[in-house]
Amino acid sequence: MQRRYSQYTVEELRQEVAELAEKARKAEQMGMVNEYAVYQRKMVMAKSYAMDPGQFKPGEVYEIEGAPGETFEIDYMRGVFAWGTRKDQQGNILKEGEEALPIGLLKR
Repeated sequence: MQRRYSQYTVEELRQEVAELAEKARKAEQMGMVNEYAVYQRKMVMAKSYAMDPGQFKPGEVYEIEGAPGETFEIDYMRGVFAWGTRKDQQGNILKEGEEALPIGLLKR
């Protein structure tokens, strides 16, 4: 039975990210687009659990990795997920309602 990422040590999470990156690379080379996307998402989640959620504060604005020109303003945190609003470069809300993003997708 597989453990949850919340039960991994930071070193185990780093090793998991490295293994997933290798699997993603192989899937991409073989043209397996769906499998590649799954590995990418798993990497983001493992990376999120290796990060300190305390470094992400409500009211702060972050860039979204993989979404150029979009930002994310945090309303509140719940575990390794930031809940808030996605905005464009002009500050216009792109999606009505709250959205949750793993902190592994957020960058300053």
